[in-house]
Formats: sequence, C-alpha cells, structure tokens
Amino acid sequence: MKILIVEDEQKTGDYLKQGLLEAGFVTDLLRNGTDGLHSALTEDYDLVILDVMLPGIDGWGVLTGIRRSGKDIPVLFLTARDHVDDRVKGLELGADDYLVKPFAFSELLARVRTLLRRGSKVSAADYLEASNLHLDLMRRRVTRAGKRIDLTAKEFALLELLLRRQGEVLPRSLIASQVWDMNFDSDTNVIEVAMRRLRAKVDDDFEPKLIRTIRGMGYVLENPDCA
Repeated sequence: MKILIVEDEQKTGDYLKQGLLEAGFVTDLLRNGTDGLHSALTEDYDLVILDVMLPGIDGWGVLTGIRRSGKDIPVLFLTARDHVDDRVKGLELGADDYLVKPFAFSELLARVRTLLRRGSKVSAADYLEASNLHLDLMRRRVTRAGKRIDLTAKEFALLELLLRRQGEVLPRSLIASQVWDMNFDSDTNVIEVAMRRLRAKVDDDFEPKLIRTIRGMGYVLENPDCA
C-alpha cells in the first residue's frame, strides 16, 4: 500500500512518515499543497493524508483538485483546526475522515487501515490467480488444479494479499498489519505458523510451487508462468 503525506510541519511529517514505514507502508512526504496535488493526480496512491494549512495550495484546494479529476482515492484530513464547520467543510468536499492534532499514532494507524480496507473493497477484482491457483473473492472459494481447497478466514486473507502483491517480497510487518491488523511483534510466530499451514494446503501437493520464504526479508508468491 502506498500513502501520500502532505504536511508542512517538519516534525509531524517526519513522525508520520517514519511510523507508517515501520507499519509496512510505502510513503511519500511532500511539504506543500502544490506538489501534493501534482503527485496525487499523476501517481497512484492508496491513501492521502492531508493537512489543511499548507503553503501554496491549501488542503481544501488539494482535495477539491483530487475530486474534480475523478479520483476516488481515500483522503484523511489531519489538522489542528477542530471547529465543527471545518470538519463539515472537509467532509462535504469529499474527505473520508478527519483527525485533529494532537493525535495518538495508534488512532491514526487504525483509521488508515480502515480507509485502506474500505478502498480495497471498492476496487477489488472478483478473481485472482497465479498459474493453476484460482481465488474467487465473491464466493470466497479457492481451487488449485481444479481441486477445491478449504481455508480459514485468516488463510484466505493471507492468500489474497499474496496474490494481489504477487512478485513482491512482503515483510512480516506488512503481513501483520494487513492480515492481523496488528503491529509487528518479533516475539510472535503467528505469521510463520499461518504461512506453513497455507503452504501445506495450496503448495505441498501441487506443482509448480508458488510461495517462497526469502530469508531475513519475508514471503513472496511468484507465478513461474510469468517469469
């Protein structure tokens, strides 16, 4: 998931960027509204975190420009302006959420994940596949080489993440945040256990093998048919 932060306060911007990086997100940080609007319109982001008081174009103008372009990207306003009229204005312009400074990072992270889940449901394809592995999102059904495979809810979510990001090495921190909605804890082996169970179901009895462990980095699902 790729997030754009538009925040002119240096400490706040750096804090947000570092925290979201550690939570497993790819982040870009810009310090003014003009650059922020340009990047939002010309690059692909899954979420924009936007301050209202910005040099150049203010946050209202950035949001208006995004919505006028037809982009439906989720936008979270993050600002010190806590008047009801300001919140109403942001929502009426098309903001998806509004968080007032000062804030707890844990709350911001929870809102970010909620908005990303909401956005992914809107844009989700109904069908994902790699080689002879097929995942039907609408019917919540997985087959491999024509054979039905029964997965738990977490195994299904884990496989969906791997298929959506196939070819990418996914670190444990990202998997933890996206599938378990939790911060990465190096003392837990929940991800390794879930991955072993998933591979036993979708890989062990089939060829080609699709899921690999990249030591010290994470996991990747690769489709050899696309190599």
